[in-house]
Amino acid sequence: MTGLWVLLAVLAAATVLGFLLRGRDGRVQHRKPVADLPAQVRDLIDPASPVTLVQLSTTFCAPCRHTRVLLSDLASKTDGLEHRELDLTDLPEVATSLKVLRTPTTVAFTPDGAELLRVGGVPKRDVLAEALRPHLA
Repeated sequence: MTGLWVLLAVLAAATVLGFLLRGRDGRVQHRKPVADLPAQVRDLIDPASPVTLVQLSTTFCAPCRHTRVLLSDLASKTDGLEHRELDLTDLPEVATSLKVLRTPTTVAFTPDGAELLRVGGVPKRDVLAEALRPHLA
């Protein structure tokens, strides 16, 4: 009987943890800017655009493909917004420097390299568009 209670407790804890992690997916977060932006990222930022979305991906990341389509579409329909992608598969030092723990991670940068916001996982289109609106006006 004790084993049954332990099993139920583990299942309940795993369920709660799953819902907590799922709730964080796609949320817009505001972070402290990175002191020294890696050259690979700095080269992707469009100096003529108010906001550049840099998608940090890896080769075998299925959600990265969905994110690529979503961000490309959003950028094509939004004035002043550019989308670039960086594959971190062979660049672990860039991931470490940007404190990227999962892919896809989308980071919005100003032309001078200041981080505006970041999204871990597949962004929610409407939430991201709303968060970017003040920076595109």
